[in-house]
Amino acid sequence: MAQTKKDGVRDAILQAGFVQFSDVGYSETSIPAIAAAAGISTANVYRYFPSKLAILYTLYEPWLVAQLDALGTSLARVADPRKRLEKLFLALWRELPRASNGFANNVMQGLSTSGRGDAYDPHLRDLFQRRVAGWIAETTRLSARESKTVAGVALMAFDGFAMNVHLPAGIVCDTSTARLMGRTWIAS
Repeated sequence: MAQTKKDGVRDAILQAGFVQFSDVGYSETSIPAIAAAAGISTANVYRYFPSKLAILYTLYEPWLVAQLDALGTSLARVADPRKRLEKLFLALWRELPRASNGFANNVMQGLSTSGRGDAYDPHLRDLFQRRVAGWIAETTRLSARESKTVAGVALMAFDGFAMNVHLPAGIVCDTSTARLMGRTWIAS
């Protein structure tokens, strides 16, 4: 007899996954740990999600969209182009990597440890890059194509800062770095 999936179980898995990823990171989180925290069997987790990476992506997209929405609202209140770019780079390279106990670091861990069976979907990177490119284009004299290129570089830097967030001597973006990058692109 086929069993039907229940939203409450799916939600419990996602909530447990978020807590596990936030507390110990993607690499140290296991499907059995998520199952135990959700109060279900490990096999039941696999009825809802094919992999740990699928759980992470399901959690990461709404988290990322909420972060980007808040950033867009914040950027809209900054009229000065240099200060706006400085705020953008500080958000991308310091605030967002630190948000929710470095939650973005989980995606770096997940992607770097994924196997051939874990399909990579560029949907989230594309979404992220489009939003950042739009803010850059609105703020600078760069073309849409150039803004997309700069956004790609900014996202690669974001990945690096997200990977460094939990390292004891990790590199952290400071205000002078964000200011310098803002000046560089305004002058273009």
